[in-house]
Amino acid sequence: MKTIITILLACLCLNSSIYAVTLNEVIEKSLDKNPSLASINYRIKAMHSAVEASSQFSNPIVSLAGNTLPSDQAMSRNTLSIVQKLPYYGKRDALKKVALADEGILSENLEKARVVLVNEMKNQAYSIWELEELYKIIEEYEHITRQNIDLFESYTATSDNQHMGIMSAELTLSDLRIQKATLESQIQTAYTKLSYLAAFMVDDLEIKLVVWDMPGEKSFEEGLLNNKDLSLKQKEVEKNQAMVQKAELNNYPDINVLATYSYREEFDDFFTFGMGMALPIYGTEDYQEEGARALTLSSKSLKEDTKIEVYSEFKMAYVQMKSAYKIYHIVQDEALPQIEHMFELTNSSISTGGDLFKYIDILVQKLKLEQKSIAAVTIYNISMAKIEALSGETN
Repeated sequence: MKTIITILLACLCLNSSIYAVTLNEVIEKSLDKNPSLASINYRIKAMHSAVEASSQFSNPIVSLAGNTLPSDQAMSRNTLSIVQKLPYYGKRDALKKVALADEGILSENLEKARVVLVNEMKNQAYSIWELEELYKIIEEYEHITRQNIDLFESYTATSDNQHMGIMSAELTLSDLRIQKATLESQIQTAYTKLSYLAAFMVDDLEIKLVVWDMPGEKSFEEGLLNNKDLSLKQKEVEKNQAMVQKAELNNYPDINVLATYSYREEFDDFFTFGMGMALPIYGTEDYQEEGARALTLSSKSLKEDTKIEVYSEFKMAYVQMKSAYKIYHIVQDEALPQIEHMFELTNSSISTGGDLFKYIDILVQKLKLEQKSIAAVTIYNISMAKIEALSGETN
């Protein structure tokens, strides 16, 4: 019988390990299948066509004209005309640079979206870890509290103080059950949010969080050079610079080449050739060039502002990470050992039906400390994920 039970338990564990996914697996699969990322990818593909089209000549204009004069009149004719616009030297290259800059902006938007998505999934996964860890310790403390209630009920002789201790423990047990019910709802909600972000159903996540050593601030700062917001702003600067070059070339007019063939029934046919251009005499192109230069200066200023913002976000994340690191070690290295010592001092009296109030009070204090420790681990890892996102990482 024991063998059968062992096999069944092993099968259950195996099944749970099969269906549980790691955070890395969630991230990898989501980056391949997320609809919002796919949308940007399709837009980039569309932009490829726009880049190719940007350097093409304008379509020629073909027209056929006639008149109502009798065929024996010299002016009677049917005319076939073709007009082709020839852009000034360098204009097609300038248009292509603008199109390539737009493509670069889309590509950076895609990379930024990937970074944002990964960061959001990490935050949600870390929230799931926190909620599940809280649920585990609540279950553990619920079990311990029940054991102590059973123990003290065996000592229910005539002492009113003993009855009060049991009632207090029962209230603590009720509070733990309320916390469990709340956590159950929060865990389900967190899995639903993670499934939405991942674009596939995730109902069992395999994840383990720890607090590593506290890295130095300088070790992170180099990574900020890869920030996707900064890269995007740089692409916008490059586009505006391409727009300035295009506006400069617009001061030079394009040439329209004309060729016609005239058919006359009673007279000789003939060809006509000509050319024309628009005269930039009203200063429109100068205003457009001035506007393009102003937009370039604006995009450069926004890039500098983004640098300040990115560094500010990094500082805040680093401060939170450092604070969580300190809290975790205060709890683990100082507070919890003291609590354990207090338990040792009360264990002997508890085993003989001593004061349950004291024991429950210490138990609640330990629970709160462990909750703070779990919260510190979560904040530490969320802050690390934020710094990784600011450094443009997607793993």
